[in-house]
Amino acid sequence: MAEHKHGSMDIETQEKTFEGFINFTIRSVIVILVLVIFMAIFNS
Repeated sequence: MAEHKHGSMDIETQEKTFEGFINFTIRSVIVILVLVIFMAIFNS
């Protein structure tokens, strides 16, 4: 069986993917809030 050393795995790809997901989520929430505010102002 292979020997595993804690903390030795390269997680750079996972970190970049997570950062992209968080950025997408934040931008989506901002767009949705702007649309809701716009609809509230103009009684859509």
